[in-house]
Amino acid sequence: MKFKLFSLAIKSLRFRKLSIGLTIFSLAVSVMLLLGVDTVRVQAKQNFVNTISDTDLIVGARSGSVQLLLYTIFHLGNATNNVSWQSYQKISGHPRIQWSIPVSLGDSHKGFRVVGTTTDFFKYYRHGKRKSLNFAKGEEFKNVFDCVLGANVAARLKYQVQDQIIIAHGMGNVSLVEHDNLPFTVTGTLAPTGTPIDDSILVHLHGLEAVHIGWEHGVHDGTVVNADDIEQHDLQPKTITAFLLGLQNKHDIFNIQRAINEYKKEPLLAILPGVTLLELWKVVGMVEKILFLIAAFVVITSLLGMVSIILTNLNERRREIAVLRSVGASPRSIFMLLVTESGLLVSAGIALGLLLLYLVLTLVNPLLESSFGLSIELMPPSLFQWLLLATILLGGLLIALVPARKAYNKTLQDGLTIRT
Repeated sequence: MKFKLFSLAIKSLRFRKLSIGLTIFSLAVSVMLLLGVDTVRVQAKQNFVNTISDTDLIVGARSGSVQLLLYTIFHLGNATNNVSWQSYQKISGHPRIQWSIPVSLGDSHKGFRVVGTTTDFFKYYRHGKRKSLNFAKGEEFKNVFDCVLGANVAARLKYQVQDQIIIAHGMGNVSLVEHDNLPFTVTGTLAPTGTPIDDSILVHLHGLEAVHIGWEHGVHDGTVVNADDIEQHDLQPKTITAFLLGLQNKHDIFNIQRAINEYKKEPLLAILPGVTLLELWKVVGMVEKILFLIAAFVVITSLLGMVSIILTNLNERRREIAVLRSVGASPRSIFMLLVTESGLLVSAGIALGLLLLYLVLTLVNPLLESSFGLSIELMPPSLFQWLLLATILLGGLLIALVPARKAYNKTLQDGLTIRT
């Protein structure tokens, strides 16, 4: 009887191909949207948390941990104070420190941040799952007035290797204080990373120090400097904005962090980037929760639409149901027939939705990676997603009880004669 019921449900659905096909497609699109939002939000969170990876500590002037992360890694806002070069050298020279990357901020070029650092930035900086920085064109800076452009800077400003740029004080598209006497030459452009590095211009710390010779508290003392006599000046920076640390042994992280936070010579703050990124995600991650809720409502709407179609078709199927009753089908069999049809509809929608999901992700993944540096891995549904699909199937079956119950009641009233 079960096989006959299943076979009968298949034949009944095939008889109404157009409306059933539209219903399945509607369910498939909603399932694709729900799983797509979940896949993107999960992997976007992973990419966000991995904006910087393999860095054990970020050190800056004492402030809030999120604030330090924002201006050092995301280049949002400004530091309340700088770190002295002496403190940086003393801490980075600790025997348990494997590497360090100094970072100096405060200048810009046409709205893009200028980041003063050293060649260790290209050697040790990691993003994503420990991905190193790759060059789309050219190479890292070597001379004092060389610079490397992030992917977005090169794309938006149409700069090429060997082009010259002029940096300016502060942030903004228009600046009244430009260092036009000492232009920088582009030596390379980075491949997209999906991180703030894409919107940055990387220069050597010595170059950043050189353009500020004669400047004190934003006021120029009249000293004229050009590239030819720059070697006569001491280009060692007096202060930097912050620095990144990698340790020899991960077990020393908390000991080193405590030692830096208790540093006597100046107030410093050392943070664990992974922990602070998770704190920040709690704030910015609200958007992905809203998107997920919207997608869930789309699925519910599609299920309600399916029930609406079944209810609409009930009057048209009263003769069909009456014939089934005449050949021995019980009201319970009619009830189970409609529930089975609904189960098949939802199952087909889920299967097609999964197929559409992987097809769309395959097509858009290259675009997401090239434009945003966001790489979506094509993986089987997670346990949470399987639970979502099971919930959708169960929800479809529960909602189908409404038209099934109505059909059950009508079979007790109707015979072979149609009452209108």
